[in-house]
Amino acid sequence: MKNKKQFSFISVFALAINVFLTSCGGVPEEKSSALIDEPVFSVDEVLEMVAKENDVTRTLYTSAIVGQGKLQGMKFDEDWRKDDVEAGPLPALFLRGIATSIQKGPVPLGLYLGSDFPVNAANKFVGKQAELFEKIKLSQKPEFFYEEDTKLHTAMFADLASAAACVTCHNDHKQSPKTDWKLGDVMGATTWQYPKDSLSYKETVAILDSYAKGTLDTYKEYLSEVEAFINSEKPEIGNKWPQEGKYLPSAEVFLDSVRKLTAYETMKKLVVVK
Repeated sequence: MKNKKQFSFISVFALAINVFLTSCGGVPEEKSSALIDEPVFSVDEVLEMVAKENDVTRTLYTSAIVGQGKLQGMKFDEDWRKDDVEAGPLPALFLRGIATSIQKGPVPLGLYLGSDFPVNAANKFVGKQAELFEKIKLSQKPEFFYEEDTKLHTAMFADLASAAACVTCHNDHKQSPKTDWKLGDVMGATTWQYPKDSLSYKETVAILDSYAKGTLDTYKEYLSEVEAFINSEKPEIGNKWPQEGKYLPSAEVFLDSVRKLTAYETMKKLVVVK
């Protein structure tokens, strides 16, 4: 029952679209539900929508949880899931957790983070993506293309060093091939993939829903790790944030903050009649 309540904002999006279509132009009620199943967005538009939600989520996690948490003595580690490590996920691993959750669900949305100087060599861009990333580093603008090999529509978005925590972590990491990162540098690109070239409202909402679920799943896993700490002081989980002390927001509080920061822009995109 909790999950249904937590994701009710997605249903609100769908309801708002339905109401909008019904009230503007006299679309008959019996046809409005059919319209929601018709392709209305290009895949590029949808991937840009979810990429913007991801930017907000990652910035919030990186700055308000990792950055402020470290100031309170909280630890974040690439091996955070190991039994003998009492820490939370680094920002890149938080994204990986979201991607894993999405992959386990029914929506065929791909997500990963690559770079030309990755800490993990497996995340190094090659081929066309490596070529396009050179353009992204100069323009900081997204690149959209169709990959013939995988038959997937792909979108790459600049991943910036937006917080001191990102810069420090990468510069200090023993496996990092680059140790002079600065705030504002393009550290990599968040890459999204989807098999269709156009999507209906229903499919678009499903993508946004799967991303929100991935965020919630990963953050909840972090909180579960915290609750299992034995040798480290446990932050109090509730309504407060690390900025106020040794606190962590609950999953509901964290997700609600993401919603407030992203809902308006996403809604504007969703209710545009093509």
